[in-house]
Amino acid sequence: MPQKQLALAMFLFPGYHLGAWRLPDALPEFDVDIDQYVRAAQLAEGAKLDALFFEDQAAVRRSQDIMNGDHYGVASPRSIHLDPSMLLPALAMATSKLGLAATATTSYNEPYNIARRFATLDFISKGRAGWNLVTSFNEDEAQNFGHDSHLAHADRYERAAEFVEVVTGLWESWDDGAVVRDKENGVYFDVDKMHFLAHKGKHFEVRGPLTHGRSPQVRPVIFQAGASEPGRALAARTADVVFTLQSDPAKAKDFRDDIRARAQAFGRNPDHVKILVGMTPIVADTDDEAQRKAAEMMGLIPDDLALSDLRALAGGVDFTKTDIHAPIADLPPSNAGQSHRQAIIDVSQSRGLSALETAKYFAEGSYKKMVGSPSTIAGTMQEWLEMGATDGFLAVPTHFPTGVEDFTLKLVPELQRRGLFRTEYEGDHLRDHLGLEKY
Repeated sequence: MPQKQLALAMFLFPGYHLGAWRLPDALPEFDVDIDQYVRAAQLAEGAKLDALFFEDQAAVRRSQDIMNGDHYGVASPRSIHLDPSMLLPALAMATSKLGLAATATTSYNEPYNIARRFATLDFISKGRAGWNLVTSFNEDEAQNFGHDSHLAHADRYERAAEFVEVVTGLWESWDDGAVVRDKENGVYFDVDKMHFLAHKGKHFEVRGPLTHGRSPQVRPVIFQAGASEPGRALAARTADVVFTLQSDPAKAKDFRDDIRARAQAFGRNPDHVKILVGMTPIVADTDDEAQRKAAEMMGLIPDDLALSDLRALAGGVDFTKTDIHAPIADLPPSNAGQSHRQAIIDVSQSRGLSALETAKYFAEGSYKKMVGSPSTIAGTMQEWLEMGATDGFLAVPTHFPTGVEDFTLKLVPELQRRGLFRTEYEGDHLRDHLGLEKY
C-alpha cells in the first residue's frame, strides 16, 4: 500500500511571531513589499507546497481597550499587512502551480462580491484559488463597517451558513460550455446554460449570475477554521480544508474524527475534507541550535506586548489585573473567536503555564510550536499523520526570509526524503494538489 502523504500549506502573516521580526536576519518591511512576497511564493512553489495562505483582518488590532487620544496603547506588528485579495493576483502571475488562498470575512462582505472575487482569481491563476471563510474574531473590524459592536457568535455563523450557500450557488450559475463565443452564428453565450440564482433568504437576496462562465475549478477551494459547535457544523458541511489549533495529537485525532463523521452525516465523502493542524516550525541544523534560536526569539517579545495580545485573543480579559504568574483556570464567555479561547485554556492547563507564560506562547503564534532539526520535526509530523491526527499541516514560519527558507529548503526536503510529501506537482489545480472532489 502506498505511503500516505501530507497535505502542506504555508501561512504567511508578517509579524505573526511578535519577537522574530526583530532578529538581525529578518526583513520586517516584507509586510508591504511585493518583491519579497513574490520571492516567498516562489520558495513555496519550489518546495511543491499545496498552497500559500494569507490571513486577513480588516482592522488594526487594538492591544488595549482604551486608546490614548488617537494612539493605541501597544503597537503590534501583526497589524501591518496588505489586502490579500489584491496581492494574490500578482503572485498568480509569478507562479504556475502553487495554490493561492486568502481570508475574506462573511461578516463584513456580501456574497456576490466574494463569489466574483475568488472566481476571478481562479481564472487569473488558472485554477489555483482558495477562499478562507471566516466570521471574524477581531471585534475591531465592526467599527470599520458602520457597526458599534461585533455580531453575536451564533448570528455570525447563521449568516455565514447562508453566505456560503449563495457563494457556491453563484459559482455554479453557468453550465460547462455556456460561453461559446460563436463568431459564425453571432452567439456569445448560450442563455439556456446560464442560470439566475434568485436566492431569497433571511440575510441575503441575490439574483445572479456571475459576470463570467465557469471558472477552472468551478468551486475555488473553501478553507475554514472553527472549534465551536456552529464552527464545526459549518466546516463539516461546507469546507474542503479545515484548519485547527491543536497541540496534543490525541485531541487532534478526536477533532479530525469528529469533522469527518459530521461530513459523512451531511452526505459528503470524508476523504474530501482535509484537516490541517497549524504548526510554527523553528528549524535549525541541530535540535540544540533550534532551541537556542527559539529562546532568542522569545527573548525579543516584551511582556506587555504579549499580555496585551493575549487580551485580544481572550475576548478582552485584562490579565494585568490578575496574578500573571498563576495558571489560567478559565476564561469568561466572549463574543470573540471560540477556538482561541479554548486553545488558551488548554495550553495553560495542559502545560502548567502561568498567564504570562501562556501569553508568551501565543505571542510566538497560536499554532503548535515544532522546534528542532529537520529530522526531529519531520518525525513528529510523520507520527501525527500515521496516527490519524491530521491530513497535513499549515506551517507558519516565524519570519522572512530565514524562517521561510528554513521551512522550504530544510524541512520540506526531509519530508520528501521520507516519502511523506511530493517531489513534483501531478496536477494543475489546487483541488488536484489536495486530492479534493472535482466539479
